[in-house]
Amino acid sequence: MKRSIFNNLGFLALAFVMFFASCKNDDPIVIPTSGVQENLEAGILNGTLDTDYTLDSSVSYQLTSSFIIPEGYTFTIPAGTKIQATEGGTDVYIAVLQGGAIYINGTESSPVVISTASGEANGWGGLTICGYATTSAGVDAEAEVGGFIYGGTDDTDNSGSISYLQIAGTGAQINAESQYNGISFYSVGSGTSVSNIAVLNGADDGVEFFGGAVSVTNLYVENTQDDAIDWTEEWSGNITNAYISHTEDGFSTVFEGDKANGNPTFDNITAISTVGGTALQFKATSGGTISGLSLVGYDIDLDMKDGGDVTNVTFTDGYSPVALNEDPATDGYFYSLSTSAVSTVSASDFPWVDTDVSFDTNLLQGAVTGDVTLDASIAYTLSSSYIVQDGGKLTIPAGTKITARDGGTGVYIAVLKGGEIDIQGTADNPVVMSSSAGEPGDWGGLTLCGNATTSAGVDAEAEIGGFIYGGTDDADSSGSIKYLVIKGTGAQINSESQYNGVSFYAVGSGTTVENVSVINGDDDGVEFFGGTVSVSNLYLENNSDDAIDWTESWSGSVTNAYISHTVEGFSTAFEGDKTNGNPAFTNITAISTVGGTALQFKATSGGTISNLYLEGYETNIDMRDDGPLANVVIDGVAATLTGEYNTGTQVDISTWSWINAGL
Repeated sequence: MKRSIFNNLGFLALAFVMFFASCKNDDPIVIPTSGVQENLEAGILNGTLDTDYTLDSSVSYQLTSSFIIPEGYTFTIPAGTKIQATEGGTDVYIAVLQGGAIYINGTESSPVVISTASGEANGWGGLTICGYATTSAGVDAEAEVGGFIYGGTDDTDNSGSISYLQIAGTGAQINAESQYNGISFYSVGSGTSVSNIAVLNGADDGVEFFGGAVSVTNLYVENTQDDAIDWTEEWSGNITNAYISHTEDGFSTVFEGDKANGNPTFDNITAISTVGGTALQFKATSGGTISGLSLVGYDIDLDMKDGGDVTNVTFTDGYSPVALNEDPATDGYFYSLSTSAVSTVSASDFPWVDTDVSFDTNLLQGAVTGDVTLDASIAYTLSSSYIVQDGGKLTIPAGTKITARDGGTGVYIAVLKGGEIDIQGTADNPVVMSSSAGEPGDWGGLTLCGNATTSAGVDAEAEIGGFIYGGTDDADSSGSIKYLVIKGTGAQINSESQYNGVSFYAVGSGTTVENVSVINGDDDGVEFFGGTVSVSNLYLENNSDDAIDWTESWSGSVTNAYISHTVEGFSTAFEGDKTNGNPAFTNITAISTVGGTALQFKATSGGTISNLYLEGYETNIDMRDDGPLANVVIDGVAATLTGEYNTGTQVDISTWSWINAGL
């Protein structure tokens, strides 16, 4: 829409008078300025712009109230401009109305910065842009912030361009339901160019899209207290290359999509949390198409909040969600994704962003892609997943202490097929991995995946993490584990699956495992899923399910194991399942002060046991599915259901001083 004809006529009349006045004297011609212009000349942004205007980057500007760019006018902010917003809450903001345009022309070396003096959340209202693109809210809808009008029929509408902009301290609250965001895009069209924007310390969302078709390239969002990226009303744009950081408790999500699905697309998204939380949340029937996704540190990766169809969310890289549990309060479903820990985007891609957040060298999370050696003098924190990739190697020297965040299934160490771990503990200086309290279920434990054989086949998918395991090399090596103490593991994925203290998925005989202690696990102490790996000197205390569990035709051995049960409700000392790979057990001591079952064999499972000592169990041998007792050979003869098995020599752990080492 054109500017009012009355404005044009007024300008012509003024020019006419000035022309004739100039014919009578030699005084200079002076064109009067408005109050808004006078404020701008004085370095103050306040009021409604009534002329096209370009700021001066050499001036330090103050945003003291609302500053509005209305229809027909353009506002240009050159590279290097700094605007300090007064901490005035909802009264301080910049808004571009329908038909107005803003041009923020920052560069990597000279970004534009708009922030309060402190940069702390909730200081001001941020930037709002309203356009003529489509939205499911209809034409001329009213925004929840400012009562601004937005929405039309032109998806290619142009509201200007934004390049290299950093915004901090936004998110002022309007009421219990509405807040300003860092940047709000109301029906902004695809003709608007948005690239290289950073939103830090917002009390609400980083960026939010209300319909429209605008896209964003190179987005950095740090410590926003609600959603980093939020959208609704069938926004159909794209975000390419986003880095999202959460280091403060209490945020909402990385993504929140709501209402009907406009199928926005997301390419190369990296989000890292040191404080757990939820990553991707979709409400109603919302969804999107996502590629190049890396999530690290979130307790819940995918939340279909209202029980929406998970097929609305497409992961083009082949992620397959695995159901965790149902939330009866919201009729929603939570999922855990087989996400990659290898980031496609990093903080180093945004050198122009002024941030104090740094991930300390003592923080373990993400991916190990090369050779990484920890430092025993550093007290490490495991805040999320820490995954050794194919070709990577993680070395943990003697005496290293790793404190796992009490984050449940989101916190674990995993070694993938082709990766290696080298735990170099000693009797005097074992390696310790434990939550602070060491309580069952605090974290997920250690998982190794190898290329040995398993009855599950080649490239089977693990019940935990969706990891791939299984091959044809029974001599495969996943590294070495010596003198390791693990406490507080066994976080529950769903009613059927839990993490163990140490899980061996098709791990080969080339892997060395000796002197391992697993205490207070909420599931198994150790579990073998096929493979041929052997373990010696194993101490297992008060693991809530099975102390030693195996399945899928594991054919390795355990030599010198001491199992202690002093807490009621555990399952068994041994649980063997499925077909019999005939693993071997030598020098096994299991003692219970609370009854229970000692050795349980399901399906046709079995094994060969030498020097067995059982004490305090109500049931010593349980053939759960009436499998053949001949498959269980104890000291050279088939097991009997009535055998006492208390005549063997107990494993002497008096010299195992390392087994209870703590943080």
